[in-house]
Amino acid sequence: MPSKTTEKVPHRSRADEVYEELKRDVSDFKLVPGDRFTETEISERLSVSRTPVRQALFRLQQEGFVEVLFRSGWRVLPFDFDQFEDLYDLRMVLETTAAHRLCDGALKVDNSLLDALAAIWLVSPEQRSSDTVQVAQWDEAFHCALVAAAGNAEMARVHRDVTERIRVIRRLDFTKQPRIDATYEEHAKILKAIQRKRGDQAALLLRSHIQTSQAEVRKITLHQVHLARQLGAKAR
Repeated sequence: MPSKTTEKVPHRSRADEVYEELKRDVSDFKLVPGDRFTETEISERLSVSRTPVRQALFRLQQEGFVEVLFRSGWRVLPFDFDQFEDLYDLRMVLETTAAHRLCDGALKVDNSLLDALAAIWLVSPEQRSSDTVQVAQWDEAFHCALVAAAGNAEMARVHRDVTERIRVIRRLDFTKQPRIDATYEEHAKILKAIQRKRGDQAALLLRSHIQTSQAEVRKITLHQVHLARQLGAKAR
């Protein structure tokens, strides 16, 4: 049921908007690893002052997406696959631990979250969405909800942070219909294992699901970077 209290929407500053726009540029390969640019170029393109641009770039620098160059602007850094793999490992630990908690009868389990997931993923093939953006959002929500349903607020907080940091490449897993179909099938198996309180099975299914997605995302990322560089070279 909807909450009777009205939640305040966090205020989004101009720096937040610039940060989100630039991060999209990186994830959409409009800014390719190795690309150089200046704060002035970004501020002119986005029609904002240099202050929010600088604030957004420092935030992206902390996350490892760009670096500042001495007296010559900024550069998009290559994707750090070692770091992404470390984050995927952490994600796997959190989610498999959550799966066991969901099956072990923990008192804090939120069954309403699991019911909401079942309504999305335990559907017939003709009821499945083919909208890549929507499925990507639902997939992220699926994994976050599994951890949140396990009832450990600190685990859920760390998982949300990991999710935010891998989102830039993880969304690429839904660019092809076979991967969407596989996601539906795999999520359904995970949910059914949890419903039957089979913790070991649910954890194994989650591990396989995450590892497959991780390998697919790496392959697609390398391919997309290659294509973007080819297009950039032709445009020059």
